[in-house]
Amino acid sequence: MNSPFPKSSSSPGEGRIVVRLGPDGSTSRLETCTYQYPLKLITPMRPSQTKSALVFLLSYGGGLVAGDTVNLSIDIQRGARLSVVTQGHTKIFKSPTPDVVTRQTLKVEIASGAALCLLSDPVQPFEGSIYEQVQVFRVARGGSLCLLDWVTQGRAARGEHWSFVLWTGKNEVWMVDEDGPDGERLLVRDSVILDGKQAHSQIPALRDAMHGMGVVGTLILRGPLMKPLGEFFLAEFAALPRLGARDWRSEEAKKADEEKMSPHERWRAERIQREKESKLLWSAASVRGCVVVKFGSPEVEASQRWLGSMLAKEGSIARHFDEQAMMCLRCH
Repeated sequence: MNSPFPKSSSSPGEGRIVVRLGPDGSTSRLETCTYQYPLKLITPMRPSQTKSALVFLLSYGGGLVAGDTVNLSIDIQRGARLSVVTQGHTKIFKSPTPDVVTRQTLKVEIASGAALCLLSDPVQPFEGSIYEQVQVFRVARGGSLCLLDWVTQGRAARGEHWSFVLWTGKNEVWMVDEDGPDGERLLVRDSVILDGKQAHSQIPALRDAMHGMGVVGTLILRGPLMKPLGEFFLAEFAALPRLGARDWRSEEAKKADEEKMSPHERWRAERIQREKESKLLWSAASVRGCVVVKFGSPEVEASQRWLGSMLAKEGSIARHFDEQAMMCLRCH
């Protein structure tokens, strides 16, 4: 029996989100939200006074089966804001043969005055998995972007320590001059290749090359809404103790100086001590108008706590996108 309905023009794994300002000129609304298996998008009902639209990016069964392909496009129109979150690690299941690759592609358009906050849970590639991820962000002048991209060593409880076959990820941020003569200009291209089969000649395995890190990640900040947050990370990185530095003060002098600390200086000292105890490493750099933060730690929870505390302390994400935008940075 022939279906009376027209055939769908979309393909498996295809999704599209369009966000625009509502009639009141201050509330962001989802104009389009479509998806097909294995991609799943959830848009919870939210109070009208919320600061951004919210979408949960999911997959059926909590992960991607070998060979799955997901292609998601996001269009955030002038002045609108969107928060994208997940409900847990994106699991990448084992590939039966080396030619079966699991892929995710994200293409985002951010208009002038618009903003995207994408703070997701990390990708968790299982042993024997092969994964490829490409994310391209075209940001107009006056547009803002907060992107978190991180990957774990796998299921540590099952003895997986960077034991997948291949994980590749690429993030590109382009500046788009909507009304001017400059056209498009590449600002950041951040590529990561974790190859379990092609380790350095002096290092026998990828696991050893990671030097005890159980998660590594990148945070990219761009645009006027993210400028204070980017400056915050740069200032905090500049305040970190330098390699080889030694505190020659006596214990009495240290205690006297601690009593003179401002609340922020005291918070910083406590945070640096926690970073040392959890063996968390991080850096921050300004790259063509973007701030790129790199981090890693032996345990996922340590990175979650650290990044969550940094964003909460500075306050821009909650101020512009609401607290729900940071739900993936709460330890589960």
